[in-house]
Amino acid sequence: MSPISMTIIISSIILGTVITASSQHWLFAWLGLELNTLAMIPMMAKPHHPRAMEATTKYFLTQAMASSVLLFAATTNALHTGLWEIKMLSLPAPTIMMTLALLMKMGSAPFHFWVPEVLQGVHTKMGLIILTWQKLAPMALILSSEEILHQKTLLVSAILSILLGGWGGLNQTQLRKLMAFSSISHVGWMLLTALISPKITIIALVIYITLTTPMFLSMMINTSKTIKDIGLTWNTSPHIATMSMLVLMSLSGMPPLTGFMPKWIILKELANHNLIALATMAATFSVLSLYFYLHLSYTTTMTIPPNTMSMTQKWRFKQNKPIWLPLLLAFTILLLPLSPMFI
Repeated sequence: MSPISMTIIISSIILGTVITASSQHWLFAWLGLELNTLAMIPMMAKPHHPRAMEATTKYFLTQAMASSVLLFAATTNALHTGLWEIKMLSLPAPTIMMTLALLMKMGSAPFHFWVPEVLQGVHTKMGLIILTWQKLAPMALILSSEEILHQKTLLVSAILSILLGGWGGLNQTQLRKLMAFSSISHVGWMLLTALISPKITIIALVIYITLTTPMFLSMMINTSKTIKDIGLTWNTSPHIATMSMLVLMSLSGMPPLTGFMPKWIILKELANHNLIALATMAATFSVLSLYFYLHLSYTTTMTIPPNTMSMTQKWRFKQNKPIWLPLLLAFTILLLPLSPMFI
């Protein structure tokens, strides 16, 4: 792909997200989402591999369906009220349809079916973009319309996401699918406080992006695609293997790492609003995702799988490491003491 084409595509992705996040009109929000989706298609289909084309098709069909439902809900509301503003969504049926459309955009349960399949078919860099940047626009719409969305639907989807995100990752051996189910689980934690405290949801989203990015960077550096590959990371780069283990434990929410902060703050906020049963269910279901995180951590640093390579000094070869990786790894481990400032 030529530099000019790549510049136009990346600019369109950024512009679509900015339009959606800053709009107060459902039509402009829909326009930004469509611009974002259409700009992603050529980047996902760039490898011209059958699996990449399959993932691109699934992504396009799912996003197009969600956008259609969103536009239909906004049109139905405008037909009865004459208003297109985001804050003016008032009818019950359009409210539920809008909530479901945004949940499908986010990849939240029970509309999470497309996330693992798409992640498995695309390149690792595109997987990182789908799990991080592509959540900004629908999350901005959810946070900007928190007063009008259907609260029970959001809370049920949040609990299902935490449950199915942990359950679905138990029997996976592909790293990208594991990160997809990890994303589904974290989306559930974000949605728990989306209507109660949007600021906490923003904190959880930022920390999730901060934790996921170094994990994908380490996968790209070592070209790891399966659990077996990540077990061989120690032969290539012992320090990256150690840091990957810490990133995985931080993603699981283990103290005293950074990933414990958003879960702690979310549970505290739910308790303050007398949602004790919801907080208990979320904390209990997160044990499922904790299992496969600890399994990955154990495989990364505490086991040595059979090595069939003829090279015995693979660590001598020079590797291209992103210069911002040490900074992201530091954020992944050391931000917990700043929790009182965020609270």
